[in-house]
Amino acid sequence: MALTLVDVGADCILKTFFNNTRPAGGNNFTLKLFVSNTTPADTDTAGTYTEAAGGGYAAKTLTNGSFTVTTGNDPSDAVYAIQTWTFTGALTTNLTIYGYYVVDADGVLQWAERLGASFTPTTNGDQLSVTPKFQISKGTPT
Repeated sequence: MALTLVDVGADCILKTFFNNTRPAGGNNFTLKLFVSNTTPADTDTAGTYTEAAGGGYAAKTLTNGSFTVTTGNDPSDAVYAIQTWTFTGALTTNLTIYGYYVVDADGVLQWAERLGASFTPTTNGDQLSVTPKFQISKGTPT
């Protein structure tokens, strides 16, 4: 599925880049899995998504400065190391994971991506891996 840079995330990037403002909570991001059957959209906020719960799930910190940035390709991207969750059993709320979303240190949604295929952990040892990435392009003039 396509990565979606949401409006509030774009606003944050512009403020950080042009006004040197940073989230009050620091520069790290938090990677979360969502269980709402949501297709990411520009107007989403963190509240659009229902975070996974139970089954040994915990959100993961993405340390700013630890992304590998590749420029000069279209789209250029920033990729974080693969992140793997090992579940202890089924989730306690919605049982199926549909994708991931990333929030800044203030909890503001930055971007979201739906998985190519949904994933439902059921037993101890089930694993899900994702590679968090952020892509940006100059676009194609029309």
